Amino acid sequence: MKVILFGASGMVGQGVLRECLLDSNVESILSIVRKPTGQQHAKLRELAHGNFFDFSAIEAELTGYDTCFFCLGVSSAGMSEQAYHRVTYDITLAAAYVLAANNPAMTFIYVSGTGTDSSETGRSMWARVKGKTENALLRLPFKAAYMFRPGAIQPLHGIRSKTRLYDAIYRVTAPLLPLLKKLFPNSITTTEQVGRAMIRLAEENSGGGRGPSAPILETPDINAL
Repeated sequence: MKVILFGASGMVGQGVLRECLLDSNVESILSIVRKPTGQQHAKLRELAHGNFFDFSAIEAELTGYDTCFFCLGVSSAGMSEQAYHRVTYDITLAAAYVLAANNPAMTFIYVSGTGTDSSETGRSMWARVKGKTENALLRLPFKAAYMFRPGAIQPLHGIRSKTRLYDAIYRVTAPLLPLLKKLFPNSITTTEQVGRAMIRLAEENSGGGRGPSAPILETPDINAL
């Protein structure tokens, strides 16, 4: 399986990249980054691209892949709806349009969030924008597209959030998270479980197979994969 990964430096993306590097069924990973990270592995290739609103200059590099794990995202805290829409919707669809046109057999998995508003009409700004993004992705001609909606995510294996507030929260609650996960298994997942679930779902869709018919996966669905 050949994977394109967006957002490898974020908390979820770090977990997904780790699991891809460990999985023998993942042949190669192309990580699209704004700036090289310097991370090296036999299966990993980083492709630096400065303009995430237009991927036409590297379109030829984005062909021949089975799967895209799209883990790129930001917190909406302090952002206007216009700014959040530009970062969340515009960037995601700029990448997805190019990938769908050049990889018709691709499985596209997008990291959204619990509470996302599929109606696009709710009161929560971030949920409306995420819902609009999900709906647009599901209309594209991928072989399959899945929207991951995790709630609380426990970072494992030394992974940390780039968002200072989230990182501080994770540090304070870290001793409690294993217990909370046992008490509320349908509300909490881990970076490892998210990565493994993405890979398993992509594998189910490889070749002539098909994954789950429901395109939206909440935390219990992610943990069950």
